[in-house]
Amino acid sequence: MADAEAAVKDKSVRLQVAAARQEESGQGIARMPKSAFAALGITEGDVVEISGKRSTAAIAIPAYQEDQDLDVVRLDGLQRGNAEIGSGEHVKIRKGESRPATRVVFAPAQREMRLQGPTHALKRNFFRKPLVAGDLVATTGQQPVTDMPQEVRRMFNAPAYALTQIRLQVVSTAPKGIVHIDENTEVELRAEFEEPRDGRGTVNYDDVGGMGETIRQLREMVELPLRYPELFTRLGVDPPKGVLLHGPPGTGKTRLAQAVANESDAEFFTINGPEIMGSGYGESEKRLREVFEEAARVAPSIVFIDEIDSIAPKRSQVPGEAEKRLVAQLLTLMDGLDARTNLVVIAATNRPDAIDEALRRPGRFDREIVIGVPDESGRREILAIHTRGMPLGVGVDLKELARTTHGFVGADIAALTREAAIDAVRRIMPKLDLDERTIPPEVLDELCVERDDFVAALKRVQPSAMREVMVEEPHVGWSDIGGLGEAQDKLKEGVELPLRNPQAFRRLGIRPAKGFLLYGPPGTGKTLLAKAVAKEAEANFISIKSSDLLSKWYGESEQQISRLFARARQVAPCVVFIDEIDSLVPARGSGDAEPQVTARVVNTILAEMDGLEDLQSVVVIGATNRPTLVDPALLRPGRFDELVYVGTPDEGGRVHILKIHTRDMPLADDVDLAAIAAQTERFTGADLEDVVRRAGLVAIRRSGENADTVTAGDFAQALEDSRATVTAAMETEYAKMKGELKKRAAEVRPIGFIYDGMVEPTREKKHD
Repeated sequence: MADAEAAVKDKSVRLQVAAARQEESGQGIARMPKSAFAALGITEGDVVEISGKRSTAAIAIPAYQEDQDLDVVRLDGLQRGNAEIGSGEHVKIRKGESRPATRVVFAPAQREMRLQGPTHALKRNFFRKPLVAGDLVATTGQQPVTDMPQEVRRMFNAPAYALTQIRLQVVSTAPKGIVHIDENTEVELRAEFEEPRDGRGTVNYDDVGGMGETIRQLREMVELPLRYPELFTRLGVDPPKGVLLHGPPGTGKTRLAQAVANESDAEFFTINGPEIMGSGYGESEKRLREVFEEAARVAPSIVFIDEIDSIAPKRSQVPGEAEKRLVAQLLTLMDGLDARTNLVVIAATNRPDAIDEALRRPGRFDREIVIGVPDESGRREILAIHTRGMPLGVGVDLKELARTTHGFVGADIAALTREAAIDAVRRIMPKLDLDERTIPPEVLDELCVERDDFVAALKRVQPSAMREVMVEEPHVGWSDIGGLGEAQDKLKEGVELPLRNPQAFRRLGIRPAKGFLLYGPPGTGKTLLAKAVAKEAEANFISIKSSDLLSKWYGESEQQISRLFARARQVAPCVVFIDEIDSLVPARGSGDAEPQVTARVVNTILAEMDGLEDLQSVVVIGATNRPTLVDPALLRPGRFDELVYVGTPDEGGRVHILKIHTRDMPLADDVDLAAIAAQTERFTGADLEDVVRRAGLVAIRRSGENADTVTAGDFAQALEDSRATVTAAMETEYAKMKGELKKRAAEVRPIGFIYDGMVEPTREKKHD
């Protein structure tokens, strides 16, 4: 019998380690294929012992469906740290025996954290979970993933310990080995930080969301040379020396570098620009040398240079000799690195163009990795990280939040969750007795972050990449627009469909329209249409006036336009609306006023719109009531693909518009909107709004401040004072334009134009 037990105990499987999904970080589970369960003779929810360089324990859960045929075990960052292994390495797994603990001592795993308070919440949080002395563990406040067995889910169903996930070190257990907390266990929480084995208690790959491909690239550039330098020796090539991370602020460049250092078991040295600069001659270079010498001495190590543009600017553009010497010193140090010293330099910046070009070559920074603004699935991962330890209400849907946070980077999402948590705290403030300085446990237990808290927080937090440009989320929907059926349908299929369902276009191998030119008489609702389409497509809306983009300084206008399009790419899906576009992009060669400026502006916009090919989800909408003045090169397919005429509404449309504008108006029974619509032929939406406003004023004039209804007589008087801004001649003119605009785009240019290229008409040469 004893032999049979020993045989069962010696059963083990060898599996390759893969990273767990973000939302399961800190749960202490190991996802394994069914074949491993059968080989070990265990069932779901059993404790397993995981042996890498060190042994730890976890709860066995079935693998995801896509992993069932792979010999892979998914572990989170804390467990990988506890077993002292990295993703891609192999571990031995056997059935574990967990004994009840008589005593367990915890301490914070983060240096800046002090904890105090009753330990019963900790006891509930770790109840029945396997623990090993020396492990890093995390409190959890969120419901675990739903595909767990019922008994395991009950184990995780402890009330939240705090609003954020707290990482703790298991300092000691009695008895030793794998233990679990039960009703009789004595739990102690030390207030002070205990030095953990590595930095995984602070940051690991689980804390970096939406960067799967970036992490893979960085690991092969950093972990491979540090862990297996012999691979490069065998191949006869030098291992990579440096990686430059660049992208907008707040995307997680510094955090990613810390995670790489913690996961690769390397010593981590940070250089911040201002700290290196010294007042004495040669002092800055000496400090830089000292960091590299120390890193080489304790290799394998990573030297991380944050905001590298501050210590290695372009030497041609800095007047000071000290900065030039510092750049030269950095170049020498990176060239002078012995190829096999197990030292990698990682640098981060959000201004890669400001760095000295001598650094940006293979042999110094071998690879440049762009860390961009996360897409929807990336935002979903980042939200899962920041709400990991947060007690969420039933109505909170992280997928919905990810969909509505276009353009948000990691830092913005962190701010959003913090604001939502503050709103939740605000709700329970009346229940707190501030004199007692302690919060009753029952109040803490009911503390929960609801969907409304996130909705309120969204109004206060806007994407940091867009602080310079006014980005609005429009509040005008299709229901607020009347009488523009044809234009509305064109925009729906041209803007809303590709922004909401890009897969349909990819499936058919066609590209969505890049631009729409709305033209028509003034007051017909062109601006309103652009706002409505942005709202219905759930996109950001950047509204620009031509005057904002034009500058008296040479080259400034073109830069403004380039910046505008760069911002739009960052917060995609995005609708860029340029009102009165004819003043920004007039036909080149049509007049002598500032010809070079307007020609350069037109060229920049043409180039930017042609460059939209690879930036899906950015749509440009221009509006004008003088389309014949717009440069014809803009009117061809590939720039403004659709020319949409926005005319005066028909009678049914006018009734709809009147209903919209009288929505909040107390109308008398004798008011017949259909009769008013019949009398307002060629009235635009703006004209009809004016009629309604005048009728209200007549009512106030008639009854004074006590006016409570608007009568048919009031409308009759208002109609006498109103007139249609669009004449029959104007309508005829626009009807004629409709057929001519596309023709103009295809016409051959006059002599002196180079087709769609650099535009200096011959008659303008005299201005050079």
